[in-house]
Amino acid sequence: QVQLVESGGGLVQAGGSLRLSCAASGRSFSSYTMGWFRQAPGKEREFVARIWSGGSTFHADSVKGRFTISRDNAKNTVDLQMNSLKPEDTAIYYCAASSRVFATRNLSEYEFWGQGTQVTVSS
Repeated sequence: QVQLVESGGGLVQAGGSLRLSCAASGRSFSSYTMGWFRQAPGKEREFVARIWSGGSTFHADSVKGRFTISRDNAKNTVDLQMNSLKPEDTAIYYCAASSRVFATRNLSEYEFWGQGTQVTVSS
C-alpha cells in the first residue's frame, strides 16, 4: 500500500534551480532505497540518483555536481535539489522506492513509483 506523491516540478530557464519533493506512505520508508529517475519523450526511463537508508548517495554522471538527493526518514520524504539546469534535463521526473536496502541504479530493483512530475528547462 506504499504510495509516493511528488511535487515541485515546473518551468525554469537554463541555469536556474528547482527542488522536487516526494512524500511516501508506510512505516517501512526508513528501510527503503529511494531513487529519482527521469524520462524524456521517446526515450527510456533513466537513473538520476539514489539514496540508501543511512543516507549514502549516488548520482548519475550527467547530473553529478548539479543535483543532490536527500531524505528525511522522520518525515518520510525524499528531495532532489536541481541546480544549473540545462535544456537536456527536461523530462518527467519519477520518485521510486525499493525494498532492497542497497539498491543500485537499475530500474528493475524499484517496486514503487510516483506519478511523475514535469520539469521543463527552456534555453
